[in-house]
Amino acid sequence: MNTLRIRRIITGHNATGEAVVAADEHIARSSLAEDAGRTDAIFFSLWATHEMPVDLGDEATTRQRAAMATTIVGSGSGSVLRIGVLAPGTRSPMHRTESLDYGICLEGECDMELDGGDTVTVRAGDVVIQRGTNHVWHNRSDAPCRFAWILLDAQPVEIAGRRLGTSWRPEE
Repeated sequence: MNTLRIRRIITGHNATGEAVVAADEHIARSSLAEDAGRTDAIFFSLWATHEMPVDLGDEATTRQRAAMATTIVGSGSGSVLRIGVLAPGTRSPMHRTESLDYGICLEGECDMELDGGDTVTVRAGDVVIQRGTNHVWHNRSDAPCRFAWILLDAQPVEIAGRRLGTSWRPEE
């Protein structure tokens, strides 16, 4: 997988309702708004929806293909698809999102550290179901770690009447 760009193929319909390839394009890497100067992670923001059920009409495509440049601010009823690459020896900031995140490790390995003290090594082929928990990704290996992330907007977690909203803290 090229760490500098990802190919995105978008399907759609022609005027008679037949399925067609609407776009076949390469997506350049980007960074997340929250990451500015704080991590060596690379992201490919591939798609975002902003409502459920999802609008599959051509008019909605422009907004959806623009995706999202943030992980902590959702639309309240949408989804985000992105690929993330964490360079060897680097880590993400400690963070929690108001989303249910499906993380699929595509290549390499890294440690997921939770603020409660648990650490688990995630390897290629593993899937993480991130349920609004505060966590750090740390690549202690000598190879890049690549993830596919699908984020679904969720209600904030509540524990004993306390709302655990988003957090994005610098490394401590």
